[in-house]
Amino acid sequence: MASASIRRAAAAGFFYPDDPRVLHTQVAEMLALALPPEPGGAPKALVVPHAGYLYSGPVAASAYALLERIRHQISRVVVIGPAHRMAVRGFALAAAQAFATPLGEVPVSRRDWQALQARPDVVVDDAPHADEHCLEVQLPFLQSVLDKFEIVPILVGGAPADAVVEVLEALWGGEETLIVISSDLSHYTPYEYARLADRATIGQILKGAPPLMREQACGAAALNGMMLLAARRGLEPQLLDLRNSGDTAGDRNSVVGYSSLAFSEPALHAGNLAH
Repeated sequence: MASASIRRAAAAGFFYPDDPRVLHTQVAEMLALALPPEPGGAPKALVVPHAGYLYSGPVAASAYALLERIRHQISRVVVIGPAHRMAVRGFALAAAQAFATPLGEVPVSRRDWQALQARPDVVVDDAPHADEHCLEVQLPFLQSVLDKFEIVPILVGGAPADAVVEVLEALWGGEETLIVISSDLSHYTPYEYARLADRATIGQILKGAPPLMREQACGAAALNGMMLLAARRGLEPQLLDLRNSGDTAGDRNSVVGYSSLAFSEPALHAGNLAH
């Protein structure tokens, strides 16, 4: 299979601006408008949506705003999300050495890239990544709130929760490592139905009660693994924002649900933001 050293920015100009100045300004404005995070330690993992910034950007910003005060701490980000464009068995890594956005290039952690290939359920294939947006749309936020960092970009296909747990455990690291799970919630349902369905899904996540189904969240595979691992590691989920496209920029006849959550040590968020 052909590969390039730089994975191009396929979603720029569609899901988010392709002009770096406009993009920088838009992300900065969304972060500035996000609810101020409570004092405490850093989250170990975030759950963020991946639609166009017009629709889900403000919801994602409420999670990324948590990172600004610890921007010097994080140097490695595991970004994991569903493969929308192509069927994937297990997990897919791109062959690229860096992912590009209008804000610059983000290097891939080669050590982790090489180590993951030892798993029989991991394939190196540029094709699923070529036009996939779910990981790419997270990068301008990360580039805006962090300093120098590497990424481990992983697409998940038909992987069971225990396999996701194994992959995330292997990449867990210390305080230098952040896990970002990219997922939207319900898709293309009427507004009120989406509100009820998404609240039920969030309730399931907050209770740590897998399994989620793909119709509840397109990133269900990664979320199911994260819930199991959070229970094992003693982390608790914290809801930061829950809306849908009918609340942000779309009509209410057919909406997509978005949420942002943080997984952290229980003592790190004495005041509960869940609602």
